[in-house]
Amino acid sequence: MNDHIVKAFSEELASLGQKIATMGGLAERQLSDAVTSIERNDLVLAERTVKADVEIDTAEREIESLTILMIARRQPVASDLREIMVALKIANDLERIGDLAKNIARRAERIIENHPHRAISGFVRMSRAAMQQVNDVLVAYSSRDTEKALAVWKADEDIDELYNSLFRELLTYMMEDPRNIGSCTHLLFGAKNIERVGDHATNIAENVYYLVEGEPLFDDRVRLDNTESSSAEIAN
Repeated sequence: MNDHIVKAFSEELASLGQKIATMGGLAERQLSDAVTSIERNDLVLAERTVKADVEIDTAEREIESLTILMIARRQPVASDLREIMVALKIANDLERIGDLAKNIARRAERIIENHPHRAISGFVRMSRAAMQQVNDVLVAYSSRDTEKALAVWKADEDIDELYNSLFRELLTYMMEDPRNIGSCTHLLFGAKNIERVGDHATNIAENVYYLVEGEPLFDDRVRLDNTESSSAEIAN
């Protein structure tokens, strides 16, 4: 590979990294706006957040096109191929985070209708923790920081714990007052979306580790989402 081709390929890799950073920023903003729309009872912001999802979808398509072109033209191997494939996987996780944010924003009106204010506080607290995870893992990717990526990977348990706590709290509100059932159910689905955001941040962390170390990060943690058993206990 001559110097010209090497330089052109390096520029393409840099462009790919920049596109991931841009897409990550869009996903972060969409998630933040979705949560803020519920926190502030802002249905205008919720509607704008739903419409903004098209930007993330467009960004993912651009990254897919670039990676396909790079593989076809450069036939990369080893670390260069890892760089491209990891970027493609991260783009997919970011697109899913955008979809989850859109789903939350779509539920804003029903959540706002009638809800216990303490439940919203718990939802916002959990959401901010997940948003921090997304921000941290994007920083880990841009800086190739495996320690930061591992910290995000391990902290997924904290998101699960917050979800389990909020799940039980919402069930209590629904049992205390049937008028809470509608809004609390939508808030519960919103919380599950946030829990899934944490899972996607974990996926990105695993890919950052693989990108830098060249080997996968095996997940042998015990999952803390025990809401199914909680539901059974309530039903009985």
